[in-house]
Amino acid sequence: MTPELFAQMMAAVTSKLSGRKLDAGLADFLKSEFPASGSAFQDIMDACQEAIAAGWMCAREAGGIRYGRVVKPSPLTLGYSVDVVDMEDVVGPYHRHPQGEIDMIMPTAGDAKFDGHGRGWLVYPEGSAHRPTVSGGRALVLYLLPEGAIDFSKP
Repeated sequence: MTPELFAQMMAAVTSKLSGRKLDAGLADFLKSEFPASGSAFQDIMDACQEAIAAGWMCAREAGGIRYGRVVKPSPLTLGYSVDVVDMEDVVGPYHRHPQGEIDMIMPTAGDAKFDGHGRGWLVYPEGSAHRPTVSGGRALVLYLLPEGAIDFSKP
């Protein structure tokens, strides 16, 4: 797995997002298009684990969270950035999603939940905010941000 191949893999996902609003309906759509039990979902998870082992994904660490932006917003991904975090029983920093956030939750140990959700997809709408939390184990969370927009300022 290389950064370029990973970006192409993610473009196969983002190509399905054109014109779709970031809401619960999009989460249902992603669950149908890329089910958590399906091969495409597993291929992305395997690619993330391979990239982490290679050292180019989740290469930074702060507050017990390994993280990194692996794809910048570009026409290839329809303007979405791709970030991946590796979290284990931790609460992350508060942030807002000016344009929304799409999360792909990939538990890797225990019965890990991300913001109370297990393996699969979670969509936060435009203007939402949270303190990302993994409980019950360890998980990789891949998140797509329109135009890479994220705001870490205090509420």
